[in-house]
Order: sequence, then C-alpha cells, then structure tokens
Amino acid sequence: MSDVKTLSDRLDALESRLMFQDDTIETLNQTITEQWLMIDALTRQLASLSERLQDAEAPATSEPPPHY
Repeated sequence: MSDVKTLSDRLDALESRLMFQDDTIETLNQTITEQWLMIDALTRQLASLSERLQDAEAPATSEPPPHY
C-alpha cells in the first residue's frame, strides 16, 4: 500500500510540475509574440525615419536660392 501511495504522490508532483511548465511556456510564448510585434513596428518606423533622413540630407537642386 505504501508503494501505491508513493507512486501516487510522485505522479501528482509530476502533474503539478507539468501544469506549471505548460503555464510558463504559454506565458513565454505570449511575451515573445508581443515582443515580435513591437520589433516589427519599430523596424518599420526606423526604415521610415531613415528614408526621411536621407531625403532631408539629399543635395538641393543646383539652382541658387532666389536671393542671389
């Protein structure tokens, strides 16, 4: 009878650990998904800002300003 109790306790402990691990994995998955979305948005924003900076740094037309 003691062996059955020991095995039952061990099985209960394993099931408990498995539930905790499943919850942890799901939380990590949600965090990674949120971070990926943020990284994607930031990458697009950086590309847009880089393009705007290149446009701002582009040499002006060869015509002199009107006050010359």
